Amino acid sequence: MSDKRAWDWNVGLREVADLTGLEGRYQQVHEYTASHDGERVAVPVLIEEGKYGLVVNGDLQDGTWEKLWLARFTPGDRLTAIVMNDDEWTLLVEGESWASTFEYLWDPRFSAGDEAISALAKRDFEYRVVQDGRAWERGFISMRDFAVSPDGGRAAVTVQTVETKEADIFAFAGGTWSVAVDGEVWPRNYLNTWTPVFSLDGSRVAAQVRRDILDYTISVDGQDWEAGFGCVWEPVFRPGGEVVAPVRIAGEWRMYQDGKPLWDASFVQLWQQAVSPDGARVAAVAATSFGRWTVVVDGRPWDAHWSHLVQRPVFSADGSHVAAVVQGNGRWSVAVDGRQWDETFEMVWPPCFAPGGKVIARAERAGRRLLVVDGRIWERTFDLLFEPEVSPDGALLLVKGIDRGRYVREVVPLERL
Repeated sequence: MSDKRAWDWNVGLREVADLTGLEGRYQQVHEYTASHDGERVAVPVLIEEGKYGLVVNGDLQDGTWEKLWLARFTPGDRLTAIVMNDDEWTLLVEGESWASTFEYLWDPRFSAGDEAISALAKRDFEYRVVQDGRAWERGFISMRDFAVSPDGGRAAVTVQTVETKEADIFAFAGGTWSVAVDGEVWPRNYLNTWTPVFSLDGSRVAAQVRRDILDYTISVDGQDWEAGFGCVWEPVFRPGGEVVAPVRIAGEWRMYQDGKPLWDASFVQLWQQAVSPDGARVAAVAATSFGRWTVVVDGRPWDAHWSHLVQRPVFSADGSHVAAVVQGNGRWSVAVDGRQWDETFEMVWPPCFAPGGKVIARAERAGRRLLVVDGRIWERTFDLLFEPEVSPDGALLLVKGIDRGRYVREVVPLERL
């Protein structure tokens, strides 16, 4: 992760790049991405037919490619992009391509500490995980869901291990999918496997598995929970290593931990659970009846409900507060501890808690991007607003956005917002 202490935290507004005229200069201008420290903004551009480049802070960088997409900054602010020349795909990292090339490359993942970059790739009609340009020795017939450990040193992916002919339902019923961790496959095949996740220390992996047509459960390091269920959703590790996952029993959804009930309550639907930083609390999205969505914290639902959507809840650093994006009557907002902000929007991005407890979110209204803090809209608006960053001491907020072709970064004391 980029060292926030070394960033420019001087209070005030600074223009970083003049982006006016880019759309007139190039045939196409694609999705902008900003570095975490706010010092760079990058965008793929189509220079001419079959010739793509990468523009950083308004200037075209060296090198062109037949295809270039998904420009992203790593946690350490290394600029990456997926590129293709001569029908061979690879990853570009700060202007240097991986030595290995592939028939296709997708879904790059970054370690939390920026030590490693992983991706999925296809070569010689087989699928492999690629870590820092080095592909797993073993390839697979197919790959789907993908995860990397927090330090980036390990990777897990759902893999098809048995080749089947089209419509061969008997082979499918015998189990054709499993989970591969660092290239080694769990000993059992399943009808389906989904969403592998790592523990916080990277030592263990859990995943959803389907053992039979109507038998779903959670497997941890290839060891299934003893109980089977009508359905399950994605598991999550608590800091102590316990695994929590929503499961469906007799038409109702419950939260289980390590194969046993965690909460007494049951719901019409239950998913997208989150764990507090200290691991003491669990929250999830639930439907208490059809079309009545809310957040459940430690088995107790909020009193408020929404008709359309509630997104995955977010805990404050001390675990005492919970926030979530909510949607009702076609309008979006944020709810904190069961109370919705008065302001509503056409779109809201996931909120975060500042160390002092303020809730910060990005939103859109009437075509303008807004910064909203504790339900109050900040005075400055943007054409495009990137994810803000809080200073290490929790006193300042770094805001990054594009307005009328100017990319700016502004440091604002949180007490003013």
